[in-house]
Amino acid sequence: MKTVLITGSTDGIGKQTAIMLAQKGFFVLIHGRSGGKCKQTIEEISALTKNKNLDYFVYDLISLKEVLCFSNEVKKRYSNLDVLINNAGVYLNDYTLSPEGIEATFQINYLAMFFLTLNLIPIMKPKDNKTARIINVSSMAHSYEMDFENLIKPPKYDGHRAYDLSKLCVIYFTFELSEKLKDKNITVNCLHPGVINTKLLRAGWKGFGKLFSKNVGEGAITTVYLAISDEAENITGKYFSDTKTVKPRAAAYDIDSRKRLWRLSEELIWQNGYDLQKSNI
Repeated sequence: MKTVLITGSTDGIGKQTAIMLAQKGFFVLIHGRSGGKCKQTIEEISALTKNKNLDYFVYDLISLKEVLCFSNEVKKRYSNLDVLINNAGVYLNDYTLSPEGIEATFQINYLAMFFLTLNLIPIMKPKDNKTARIINVSSMAHSYEMDFENLIKPPKYDGHRAYDLSKLCVIYFTFELSEKLKDKNITVNCLHPGVINTKLLRAGWKGFGKLFSKNVGEGAITTVYLAISDEAENITGKYFSDTKTVKPRAAAYDIDSRKRLWRLSEELIWQNGYDLQKSNI
């Protein structure tokens, strides 16, 4: 039985992904910010799928301290993780700082993913000549250009700009990590789930969701495909949409910016007094 951890999985695409993978017989680990909501989600998934192999973790990704505790708790309770789906994401209209003084959209959508993933890689152990899989949810809304001046403490906050930059960061992280893990039998891919009628879409693009968006079931298809498909078994370092590899915007191929972001991410972790687990990289 394969074990999958899905961040941000108490509603929206993350929850639907959890349901679909539970139906496929995965041991599904749920994550959310509310213990009550996590328990409710577990009960709903169990009732829908008859799968009792479910567990949950309650942590807020706006805090690097909580991200560290999250990764440590996963490693304490589970010795192996077959699939990690970094699904959690926010759109924030108002300028918000994390406890570490980092702009919250960047922290939740990207830096928490970076920190959590690197700390969980030691338990991502491929089995039966198969690959372990890391799947990062990005967006077609990723930025046309990288703007390092507007990542950590933007001089003038714009919710759309922050969101778009964070999703470009996710693609950079995916491409760079796939290179670092290319000899480890761990694949790393990212995806655009589609324009999905979720609370995130409604927060950032009011009125748009009802007119043009898909439902969460359609939104989870590509994520589930990357988690289970034999076709995707050995594909790594790619950006997907509608279960197909597609090309992101030209900015995503800026190798210098990609490597600069990695260095910056490490510095932000270290500056706040935390270590990175990098034994498998």
